[in-house]
Amino acid sequence: MEELTIDNTPVTNEKDQEAVIEAVLFTMGSAVELKQLATAIGQDKETAKAAVERLMKRYQTGKHGMEILQLEDSYQMCTQSKYYSNLIRIASAPKKQVLSDIVLETLSIIAYRQPVTKLEIEKIRGVKSDHAVNRLVEYNLVYEAGRLDAPGRPALFATTEEFMRRFGIGTLSDLPNMDPEQEDEIRTAVEEELKFKLEELGSSNATEEAQELLEAAVTKEQEQEKE
Repeated sequence: MEELTIDNTPVTNEKDQEAVIEAVLFTMGSAVELKQLATAIGQDKETAKAAVERLMKRYQTGKHGMEILQLEDSYQMCTQSKYYSNLIRIASAPKKQVLSDIVLETLSIIAYRQPVTKLEIEKIRGVKSDHAVNRLVEYNLVYEAGRLDAPGRPALFATTEEFMRRFGIGTLSDLPNMDPEQEDEIRTAVEEELKFKLEELGSSNATEEAQELLEAAVTKEQEQEKE
């Protein structure tokens, strides 16, 4: 069997660059980072970005069944949604994921306050949110992004690339602006909940731990305001 040789020669022709990127996006199926596309053509990120933008423009003009979406610093080739009804003629319709009002409410909180803990979500909603968060994780709309540097190290949740694809959002900055009053209500709700925990714990050791949690949460809120 003939051994496969890999050609590492940089791709300089613009049409060839577009062809290589097109092949990569089609083959990968999922989102591909710009630096990976640059590696594929043996060029820098600026050259790769120019090539993928030319390719996107080609798909935006004329009749094409596919389109290329930009997801922050990544790109993905997808079927155009307007042809969905044609596709289901030859394939079984996928299971429809119905998002209830409760799940949508939880998703909205995570989208605007990410990364956010269940404690913050539950205080804003006023009820337990385990089921809603778990359902969103199951639907691949949110994921565990890390742990809060506070007692108990609670999990932090944030939205996924699938969330951006599903709602047609290129970056999180594309989210509709939240009313300033709503932001104040969320911040106040979190601080009041943590103060309540502080008073409830009572003992000096527990008080110190709760105080640390309060300071960590307030600091995170202030950082998010600056962004």
